[in-house]
Amino acid sequence: MGVVIAAAVVSITGLLLGLFLGVMGKKFYVEVDQKEIDVRNELPGNNCGGCGYAGCDALAKAIAAGEAAIDACPVGGAPVAAKIGAILGQEATESVRMTAFVKCSGTCDKAKENYVYTGVEKCVAMNVVPNGGSKACTYGCMGYGSCVDACQFDAIHVINGVAKVDKEQCKACGKCVDICPRNLIELIPYKPKAKRKFVVECANKDKGKAVIDVCSTGCIGCGICEKTCKLDAVHVVDNVAVIDYSKCVGCGMCAEKCPKKVIHEH
Repeated sequence: MGVVIAAAVVSITGLLLGLFLGVMGKKFYVEVDQKEIDVRNELPGNNCGGCGYAGCDALAKAIAAGEAAIDACPVGGAPVAAKIGAILGQEATESVRMTAFVKCSGTCDKAKENYVYTGVEKCVAMNVVPNGGSKACTYGCMGYGSCVDACQFDAIHVINGVAKVDKEQCKACGKCVDICPRNLIELIPYKPKAKRKFVVECANKDKGKAVIDVCSTGCIGCGICEKTCKLDAVHVVDNVAVIDYSKCVGCGMCAEKCPKKVIHEH
């Protein structure tokens, strides 16, 4: 008899709880905009945060509300922007595809070492290590791969002591840019292999001799590239050459004249 009563009590309690949850669910139901759902279905779902929002759900809500552009997803790019535009009745404008680039060419055979380091091999932990790491150049890539760990797309790897980006794999989410403690990584316009683009693989702001003392391939700020460029696309800023990609046509004259060969095709 006791078992029957206990079973009845449990059943009634479960029934009442179910009814309560049903009523509360309807009372506190938040209606979701169908456009938000449709937009979310078109987003890739990486939740990388490259758009500036917490994830794809947050971005979908912002786009549907008109608070974010339809091309705000760097991973989806133009194809996703076009689909979202169709959902919202907007025409997707042509966007510039971007890719990450590491401003350093100080590989193991070119960058000098101050000492042999043994310890936690993470760039983000090097702020407590003498000179910020074993490499003599305090501006260059430390080569411990915090950017590699941050990338969800297997687009960046440490090769011969320096991080290198596979621009075909890169989605320009910006995670590697954010995590690099030396601000060595930036997003630049993507160019397919058929179209040449040149980059300055150095970020050392020291003057000539100080650069040569720590790296055989660093930019010495000589200004030859600046004088050579006919399109005013290259300037020496803080002792290091900087290319204005809106003006550069990929002629390669700056790379040919660079005495340290720090300007390369990318």
